[in-house]
Amino acid sequence: MSVQHSEDDALVTPRRRRPGPQRLVLYALLAVALVVALFPGYWMLVTALTQEGKEFSYPPAIWPEPLAWENFRIALTEWPFDTYFLNSFMIAGLGTIGALLTEAMAGYAFARLRFPGRDLWFSICLATLMLPFVVTMIPRFVIFSQLGLVDTIWPLVIPYWFGGSAFGVFLFRQFFRTIPFDLDEAATLDGASHARIWWSIVLPQSRAIFVTLALLHFVWFWNDFMGPLIYLHSDDVKTLPLGLLNFKGQYTQDWNLMMASALAMTLPILVLILLGQRYFQKGMAFTGMGGR
Repeated sequence: MSVQHSEDDALVTPRRRRPGPQRLVLYALLAVALVVALFPGYWMLVTALTQEGKEFSYPPAIWPEPLAWENFRIALTEWPFDTYFLNSFMIAGLGTIGALLTEAMAGYAFARLRFPGRDLWFSICLATLMLPFVVTMIPRFVIFSQLGLVDTIWPLVIPYWFGGSAFGVFLFRQFFRTIPFDLDEAATLDGASHARIWWSIVLPQSRAIFVTLALLHFVWFWNDFMGPLIYLHSDDVKTLPLGLLNFKGQYTQDWNLMMASALAMTLPILVLILLGQRYFQKGMAFTGMGGR
């Protein structure tokens, strides 16, 4: 009888427990945070679809009527959007590739090689994170000016092919330390060099961290304004953030056209983040783990 009673109880579907007061408060706070995070995008879309002269009408409209879809056509044709888009893509692509290569090599050296002063040099590398951009801005501009590279994309790309960023080196080091060191020892016994181990063993297992840092670097290059403002002067080499200034005059500003262009500029980043979201979460999770 007891066995039969337990089997019958197993067939009964358990009732869902109602969330407690603490969980309800947490849900409410998350909902507020979600609204705050999405509001700038909502404001951009509403402004982009608003007719000229009605961007700051009072009382503000939740949704514009009628929808001014022609703002997107005007915004993408009144300025060389395709040229700026190509320049931004070239700078972001070349800069991301260079940063990933140099950071992966430095991260491998700090994580899996033993040499005198390794921890000291790694500490010095991390200390550069506290160095403000304004400290190196003028010396770097003087160097590239003397090399005749001002008004070209190379001052925005070359530094990342010879150093990358300390943050990327740190993430690569943390991730590489999670890979078993026995693989290195087995490959060394087979006669593999450190370059071969890095290329054939470590990198194929590091897809998550590569995608994570590729997204971070690409987004930073894509949205960078200060660097292009310093080095790029001609319309042929300007990027999308600089191109948005075309809609800002001395006394007036076309907010609807600027927001339409900004939305078009944001779409490639949204697509990349959605495609690499799974690897991004995995990479950020693994970088917090330590090795030996």
